[in-house]
Amino acid sequence: MAKSTKPETKTASAPSKVATGNTTKFSTKPTVPQGKFMFDQMNYIIMFVGLVVLVIGFMTMIGGSPSDPNVFDKAEKYSTRRITIAPMLIILGFLIEVVAIFYRPKTNSETTSNTTI
Repeated sequence: MAKSTKPETKTASAPSKVATGNTTKFSTKPTVPQGKFMFDQMNYIIMFVGLVVLVIGFMTMIGGSPSDPNVFDKAEKYSTRRITIAPMLIILGFLIEVVAIFYRPKTNSETTSNTTI
């Protein structure tokens, strides 16, 4: 008789015991509850700001249309705006995106424990 090839599905459950020698360790994996977003609203706002900075950087790098398409204007193509400022805006946009991913808003327990009376 053939074995079933049905994949096993894992569900979020309580911590499981892992026996190692004479000690028992509890392994816990952080899980996101069902129906809850991975990021907070502030994360999405920061991501949107990073996206806007990226778009501005790419549009700055593209530049505008040349004044005369038949003539190559070296000063216009290799201007400081396109060669220096635009790449810096793009790098800044990606850095903002990284900050948005790693940003963790303070919870109520953190804010109340830090206040002194």
